[in-house]
Amino acid sequence: MSTPHNSANKGDIAKTVLMPGDPLRAKFIAENYLESPVCYNEVRGMLGFTGKYKGVPVSVQGSGMGMPSIGIYTWELFNVYDVDNIIRVGTAGAIADNVNLRDVVIGMSTSTNSAYARQYDLPGTYAPTASWKLLSAAVEAAKAQGAKFHVGNIFSSDTFYDDTLAKWQKMGVLAVEMEAAALYMNAAHAGKNGLCIATISDCPLRGLSCSAEERQATFRDMMEIALETAVKLG
Repeated sequence: MSTPHNSANKGDIAKTVLMPGDPLRAKFIAENYLESPVCYNEVRGMLGFTGKYKGVPVSVQGSGMGMPSIGIYTWELFNVYDVDNIIRVGTAGAIADNVNLRDVVIGMSTSTNSAYARQYDLPGTYAPTASWKLLSAAVEAAKAQGAKFHVGNIFSSDTFYDDTLAKWQKMGVLAVEMEAAALYMNAAHAGKNGLCIATISDCPLRGLSCSAEERQATFRDMMEIALETAVKLG
């Protein structure tokens, strides 16, 4: 059952997977939140673990940076390993003025400058959208946690250094990241569920940022929202 990118066997991966970009963040979540985590993948250093959170099986695996990378891993999880739900837990840069460092952003939909949708040969422009099942559960979890969060449109960019953000700000976009659009499209094509929950690590239009250590290990609000969402899914 293994693929060129994942050495897991059938049944090694839970129906719900949390997917940070950084494999070290996957390791942090597994070691700090999951009961008896077992590492199922080390191929290309993209660590994957399965354990239990409050008695519910949950997996966590790195995706790497950008839509081509998360596109590979999520396609395989959905279509080869029978995963039903993937929740991206990553970092984002604030675009909207009311979104600040360490706030949580839940991506209801994504705008993108990527050509990822061209593979579907659609007769128009596709709008990547989160699964309502995951979105509604995450909002409930965020409210219960008392987290400062925002829900709305995010921008999935193919470029990390991007000078168009002010234009997206005028369209009400909350934040920029680099993976959610591909996740949402892969989920839709497979008939599965995808959601992006991101912590604001920097505010590029304001010149503010968190340290690399904070990015890796201390964004607990989004991790706990995602884990509680997994519990609601059972």
